This record gives sequence, C-alpha cells and structure tokens, in this order.
Amino acid sequence: MKKVRIQIGVCLTIALLFLSSCNPHRYRTVAAQVPQLVLASPTDPKTFNYANNQTFPSVFPFIYEGLTRENGLTGEYEPALAESWKFSPDNKRVVFTLRPNLKWSDGKPLTADDIVFTYRDIVFNPLIPTDQKESIQIGVKKVFPEIRKINDRQVEFILPEPFAPLIAATAAPEGIMILPKHALAEAINSKLPDGNPKFISTWGTDTDPKKIITNGAYVIDSYSPSQRLVLKRNPYYWRKDKDGKQLPYIDRIVWQFIENLDTQLLRFRSGDLDVMGDTRPLRSEYFSLLKREEKRGNFQVLNGGPWSGVLYLTFNLSKAKDKNGKPFVDPVKSRWFNTLEFRKAVAYAINRDRINTNLFRGLGVVQNSPISVQSPFTLKEGLKAYNYDPNQSKNLLKKAGFKYNDRGQLFDSDGNRVRFTLLTNSNNLTRVAIGAQIRQDLAAIGIQVDYNPLNFNVLIDKINGARDWDAHIIGFTGGTEPHGLANLWMTSGGSHSFNLSQQVGQPKIQGYVANEWEKEIDRLFIQGAQELNPEKRKKIYGEFQKLVQEQLPVIHLVNDSAIMAVRNRVQGLKYSGLPSWGLWNIQELKIKE
Repeated sequence: MKKVRIQIGVCLTIALLFLSSCNPHRYRTVAAQVPQLVLASPTDPKTFNYANNQTFPSVFPFIYEGLTRENGLTGEYEPALAESWKFSPDNKRVVFTLRPNLKWSDGKPLTADDIVFTYRDIVFNPLIPTDQKESIQIGVKKVFPEIRKINDRQVEFILPEPFAPLIAATAAPEGIMILPKHALAEAINSKLPDGNPKFISTWGTDTDPKKIITNGAYVIDSYSPSQRLVLKRNPYYWRKDKDGKQLPYIDRIVWQFIENLDTQLLRFRSGDLDVMGDTRPLRSEYFSLLKREEKRGNFQVLNGGPWSGVLYLTFNLSKAKDKNGKPFVDPVKSRWFNTLEFRKAVAYAINRDRINTNLFRGLGVVQNSPISVQSPFTLKEGLKAYNYDPNQSKNLLKKAGFKYNDRGQLFDSDGNRVRFTLLTNSNNLTRVAIGAQIRQDLAAIGIQVDYNPLNFNVLIDKINGARDWDAHIIGFTGGTEPHGLANLWMTSGGSHSFNLSQQVGQPKIQGYVANEWEKEIDRLFIQGAQELNPEKRKKIYGEFQKLVQEQLPVIHLVNDSAIMAVRNRVQGLKYSGLPSWGLWNIQELKIKE
C-alpha cells in the first residue's frame, strides 16, 4: 500500500508541475516575486546572433540598441547609444558622440571600438551574410562608409557622397544594432573548415543564454525550446527616468512560444498572457470579441491604425540553377511566372475586398504600394490598382497564349496544365485563410493551386535556403524611411526572395539573371539615397512604386490594422501602427498589480 501511495504522490507532483509549466504567471519561485510581463510569440528564435537574423519577431529589440532609434509615435529619429550626432557642411562626414559610461551587460565598457567593430568587421565584412548591408551601401558602386574612432566616445562616418538614409540605418529596431567586440572579435578572425568565419555559427540558440552579452534593456536568463524564453533586467542598462531611476521598470519578461493564435487567444482571455498582438497585429476577428470583454477582463484593445508592414503574394522568378545545374524552379512554371500577363491575371483574380470584409472584418486596408502607409514617401494617387476582375484575368491569359478546355481548366500553349504550389506560414491563421481564398479565386480562372501552409522557420529556410518554391504569401516590416526596404527590393538583398541572387555563405548558384526592371529599382534606390531634398526624394520613390505595380514582382494584398490587447496592469504603453514592434518603448513600461 505504501508503494502505491508513493506512486500516486509522484503522479500528482508531475501533474502539478505540468500545469504550472502551462501557466506562466505561476512561473515564479517564492524568492522571485518580481514584476514580470508575459508575452507570446508564434515561433522560437532562430538565432541569438543578431547579424544572422532574417526573421521577425525576434529577441533582439529586447536586448540590443543602435546608435539611434525610431520613435514609434512620431517616426522621428532620436538619440540612443549616441547622445548626439553632427553632419559636416557638405553632408559627407558625421560624428556620433556616445553617452558617457556606457557598459555591456557583463560590466565591460561599451566604447567607440564596439561601434567600429560592429560596422566595419561585421556589417561591412563580405564574408558575413547580414541583412543590414543594403541599408548602408552607398552609390552606384555600393561602397560602405569609412568609419574611424576619434576617441573612446566618438566615431566618424566618412561618406563617399551624401547619403540621406544614414541616420535611419543606425536606428533600432530596424537599423543596425551594436555588438560587443570583446566577446565576438575572436569568432570574426577564426575560420570554420569551409572557410567561413566562425562568427557565422556563433551564438546559436544552443548557446548558454547567459553567455549572450547585450546592451539593451534586458539580457536572456533562460531558454527552453518550444516553451519559453525568459529575459531579466540588464543591470548595466544606460537609460534612467526623469527621477534618475534606472530603467527598465519591469524586472522580468516571460516570452511564451505558442504557434496557434487561437491558443494564444485562450491564454490571453484566461489571464495567462499580459499582451497579445505586440509582434504581429491581432487578428481582426478577435477585435469585437475582446472589445466586449474589456471591462470584465480588465484589459483594453488598442487600434493604432494601419500596420506599417506589407502583406503580399510573390512568385519565384529565379532562372538560376544550383551548383549541380538543376533549376530551382521547374522551367515550365518559370515561363508562366516570368510572363507579366500571367502575374497581372493572378492579381486581377484575387478578390482583395472580400479578403478585407471576410477575414479582416473591414478593418484592413487594401494595399497598392510597397511603402508603408505612414511614410511621407507613399504615393497616394497614380498607382495602378488591380481591382477584382476575373474577366480581365482570362483575357490577359488568352493574350499570353494560355488556353481553356471545355471544363474551364487552364493550359499553357504547350498543353501543360497550369498548376503550382502556394506556401505561407501555418501559425498565422489569417494568412492561412487568405491563401485558402486565393486558391478559390484562382480556381475560378482555371488555375489549380496546391496549398501548403508550413511552420514559419521551415518556410523561411525553404525560401532563402533551398529556393525550391513556386509562390508564397508573407509579410514584411516597414517604416517611414523607404531605404529600409533595400534588403527586399535591391537585387543584392537577402530578402529579395522573388529572384534571390548569390548570398554570402550559401552554396554557389549558376545562371542568375536580374531583370531590367530590377536593375531600374536598384538605380532608383541609389538615387533616392543620394538625394537630400525630401520633395525630390518623394518623386524618386514614386517612380519606384509605379514600377513595382507595373511589373508586379509581388502582388500586394490587404494590410492589417495595428490591433493589440493589453492588460490594464501594464502601464506606460505608447502604441501606434508605425513601429513593427508594439512594445517599442519596453523600457518605460510598468506593472501595477
């Protein structure tokens, strides 16, 4: 009998531990009753190495800062690690002055040496495949600025020509964040067996989190894959409030990984989460439900207007081959995708108004521009719009040599059935539903779509790694500075997925060719960065937007509204649709129990 009781006791203990692990508000010991914020993310982090990051959300806005930052309400660029900056009269030199007594999370001094290291040895390094390169490459020759240390608190950027997006390139969370030289210099100088720098495989998610040195408001305390990541206050963080108290106010952040958004909703409604929608706007169908529960649930639902990112469908236009000579895209499908009439026909066939009505509950905004709606460079008029018109779709397809059989199925001129695979990330149920509607819309013009939602990290690996995909639906973060989109729109960019060029550290590809309109986009981005006059810049980026809508490398869909639900115990939030991260002022937030 005693043995049975022991077994029952063990079972009860295990059950209690399991239940405790499901409720993050119980994730405290008696000795650790501190203010904490509980958040959710649909995916685990892919890396703890900021330079390797290609996805959002990520842990980096919590743990790193740049020389400057973008204000999430005004869009203005503000001092961060740098307390000031000064341009020379010819706008070809700029001196940044760091704040006094900056420190890393391990207590070591943060100096101009770290700034030079981050820019020159990491971002400018041709062997490091960071997505930040395009944001600060200058002119036709795409050269980097020269950067030199003046003293421990001052660095100078020497530009080959005036470069309008420079301050934006230095601004977190979208711009370049600063990394520690004393912790990473050895990894830059050491080589892996394949000849790549050791840095590329440094600070992966298998690294002891306590070894990740940061300069932001938080450090990583622990990481349990597929469960949670716990952050705690950086004891050496530089920011203080007006009374001289060191920030951040919140001691700990528990970041839960919950792939299914409906599960996130249940957890929020039950009180297990403090915020929902901080890294991706809340699903529109949740808005009315949660709005009715605000008072009873002791939370509020915030609508910050249109989200600053974009959502689009794109085809794989690559004609390149892998190192063995195998095409990444089936040549038959490649001919369809690279036919402009085909892309326009697909655009006219998608009922975006119905997507907005049915899936966004009318709270979305139908998109026609690759630039965020909040940006002063967005073209409000004169952009080609592909409003729903399936008859126009069929006429364009027939004009391009496609044919229909007596069952309404579409074939190309060689008799091949028009059929392709469409991907999106399975954790975003709104996108999954959008893809399902697009499959129906394209079936109405005779195209068969094989629809396959995937785990987000698997999707990114397939798009940017294996490259063997037909079409996908994905979002891209935005902001007020158009050059922040350079990594997506310039042919050298790591996010230029619709025709991805050779990327650093990847196996060699053969036969890459950029279209003439892609080269023209490169030219416009270079010209836009050279021009300092805002009105002239607006005209240049207007040409870019018109060209995108004419050539349709991506088909813009419907933009989310920036909707976030937050418990009333979380105070100090400054929310809008401008930043890609709803908690952009995380260091100022307080918890009132």
